[in-house]
Amino acid sequence: MTRLCVSILLSLIALTNARPKTAPEQKCKSGPVDLVFIIDSSRSVRPHEFETMRKFMIDILDTLDIGADATRVGVIQYSSQVLNEFSLKTHFKTEAMVKGINEIIPLAQGTMTGLAIKYTMNVAFTPEAGDRPKVPNVAVIVTDGRPQDRVAEVAAEAREKGIEIYAVGVARADMTSLRAMASPPFEDHVFLVESFDLIHQFGLQFQDKLCGLDMCAESDHGCEHICESSPGSYHCLCLPGYTLNTDGKTCSGNTHTHTHTHRDTPSRVTNYRKYDSCSVYTHQHIPKTSVNVCVCVCVCVFVSAAIDLCAQGKHDCEQVCISSPGSFTCDCNKGYTLNAEDKKTCTMIDYCSFGNHSCDHQCVSILNGYHCKCNLGYHLHDDGKKCQPIDLCAQGKHECEQVCVSAPGVYTCDCNKGYTLNADKKTCTHMDLCNSVEHGCDFQCVSTPGSFYCICPEGQLLQDNGKSCGTCKSANIDLVFLIDGSKSVRPQNFELVKKFVNQVVDSLDVSAQGTRVGLVQYSSRVRTEFPLNMYHTAEDIKAAVMKVDYMEKGTMTGLALKHMLENSFSEAEGARPAARNIPRIGLVFTDGRSQDDITEWAKLTKEAGLTMYAVGVGKAVEDELSEIASDPVEKYFYYTTDFSAINTIAENLKLNVCPAESQGEIEVKDPCACESLVEFQQATMSSMEQLTQKHILPNKNPNDKNIPR
Repeated sequence: MTRLCVSILLSLIALTNARPKTAPEQKCKSGPVDLVFIIDSSRSVRPHEFETMRKFMIDILDTLDIGADATRVGVIQYSSQVLNEFSLKTHFKTEAMVKGINEIIPLAQGTMTGLAIKYTMNVAFTPEAGDRPKVPNVAVIVTDGRPQDRVAEVAAEAREKGIEIYAVGVARADMTSLRAMASPPFEDHVFLVESFDLIHQFGLQFQDKLCGLDMCAESDHGCEHICESSPGSYHCLCLPGYTLNTDGKTCSGNTHTHTHTHRDTPSRVTNYRKYDSCSVYTHQHIPKTSVNVCVCVCVCVFVSAAIDLCAQGKHDCEQVCISSPGSFTCDCNKGYTLNAEDKKTCTMIDYCSFGNHSCDHQCVSILNGYHCKCNLGYHLHDDGKKCQPIDLCAQGKHECEQVCVSAPGVYTCDCNKGYTLNADKKTCTHMDLCNSVEHGCDFQCVSTPGSFYCICPEGQLLQDNGKSCGTCKSANIDLVFLIDGSKSVRPQNFELVKKFVNQVVDSLDVSAQGTRVGLVQYSSRVRTEFPLNMYHTAEDIKAAVMKVDYMEKGTMTGLALKHMLENSFSEAEGARPAARNIPRIGLVFTDGRSQDDITEWAKLTKEAGLTMYAVGVGKAVEDELSEIASDPVEKYFYYTTDFSAINTIAENLKLNVCPAESQGEIEVKDPCACESLVEFQQATMSSMEQLTQKHILPNKNPNDKNIPR
């Protein structure tokens, strides 16, 4: 008996046709959020860039479930001022918000980001502006430049009040300022992209943060057939041949029957549950009187197989193919994003481009993340972000003979003072500093390793400056000559006085750092011939001394002492500060009694710390000289009977000024002693003989024999 199998087939209906055609696209339902966009509209934001920001905001709005009881959105633009475009309570429909965003006119002024944050905290997130209690406050700041005001303090205050801040920087934005504004952790809240064209990358990540759950996998969705996730939400679908009931979860079947010969097993159902209203493969005998049936029929109820283009390999997806009946869509693996141009190929997400990586040197993007890398010569710190220089010198990994100079990962060699680096750039050779530097030695320079020293010729001593040579080791003094230029001195004797001064100068080490010499002449008045700071070489001083003009007139020694104390030893005229303890020496040279009182000023000079030498000639009064001289008087008082013997005083004076060369006490000559009288007589006879030879004998008439010779 022929057996006919009557198959009741559920016709294949496209999945898209199974959805309600009038239902709107599902939105993110992560819960109510109060969201405020803070948009930089400064003059640095170009018109086409501002248009990109408009689209950025609108794209995010399209993913949100907008409503009075769902997500509320406000928009603020700022430059040098803040302008509220619409508040949280202005619009509750996406279309109205999009219209408001498209009507924004950029302010095109400065960049007062701190002012905008303060406005958002004090105005935008208030009940009057539509802020709801116990609803998260989220602010998204988009800027392209460095703030012109302070942002750290006001942003910290906003975060303390519970506002979660996302900081999005574009192109010229300052990363330090972005971090100062954003909520922690920075990896989730700070984004820096190279251009406004890439700002959608933040939109994708922000959407993932706000609506990132797979609600079908994470919740008890209750769908009878199929659950399809959307950002932050889900919706139910039915298998082909079924329609979704009004409860949005269960499905109702629309079946029809037809008969045909069927010898195969029912087709396999792919990705769907099998629904059999009649007990599949159950044979039923239908009466012959029934319509459209035959004897001994087999009634089979099954669902037709969906056409799976993904399983058949009939797709162009680079990574993931998502099948729907007779169609497909492409997706990417985790860590990749679908290219908008072809909707088929994928590009790895560049996490470094978000600018929130905190790497000291280099950020290297990898699948699903990034890692930090250091420049050559640095090594990565244990925190995986900071870089520390590799100090090869400190580690002893060098070949320098003397000095190792470290740079990150490398080093260079150097030498100690007095050595020079050889051609191998590692070893050092002793350098002859005497031949390579300005040593300043008066006589001879002697090199030592890394240094040098000066020496002097025999008979001279190295001075305190370590370079000069002189006959007097202790000649680091300030010396002022006070010479008598009165009428009684006579011009020819005044020339001898000048030679006396120069003879003393020859015994001293004259220099700016050694001995300084000044000269004052007095008679009825006082005249500074040159101060201590005018000449710094013996030659210059001696030349200046020989040019001094004879004054003549009276003998005001007291006035001269006053002038020397008040003027000659002042710092203005070259005397070195008393704190340096450089000896100040005054040498008074006179040939007669003073016409004024010397007692007061002789006492004051010594009380002022001056060392006073008194040199007298001829008619000079011993009592006055003793009063002028320092103690002990025998050391600082000199006298001779006439000017021709003052060169002897100069030699004796050298012994006291330079005690290191002194051979004993100086004999003070008594003008009344026998030897002094004899010396005076001899000197007088000698002078008379010279005068006779010079003035009398040349005028003698050879024929005059009566005139004795």
